[in-house]
Amino acid sequence: MAQCLVYMTAGSEEEALRIGAVLVEESLAACVNILGAIRSLYRWKGAIRNDSEVAFIAKTEEDRFPALRARVRDLHSYETPCIVALSIADGEPAFLSWITEMTRPG
Repeated sequence: MAQCLVYMTAGSEEEALRIGAVLVEESLAACVNILGAIRSLYRWKGAIRNDSEVAFIAKTEEDRFPALRARVRDLHSYETPCIVALSIADGEPAFLSWITEMTRPG
């Protein structure tokens, strides 16, 4: 099994907590870390934006990513949410096994 980290942003801590709770509850993620407030500078619809956001990271199996991404898109307030999967090259074997165990329903 291969694991990944999924980096995401939300408009508020409450939104990140709400989405994270659903991901863990539905076994789409073993764990979600809410990193806290960040400042995001980006171009959107022809204008440069400077907004406060909250970054959060989910730990999951790579084959669970499509379902996780779809669920986040359903729950998210953004038209185009940041949902980016980053493969884990190596890690503590017991921790990686735990991710697998927690994201396998039943």
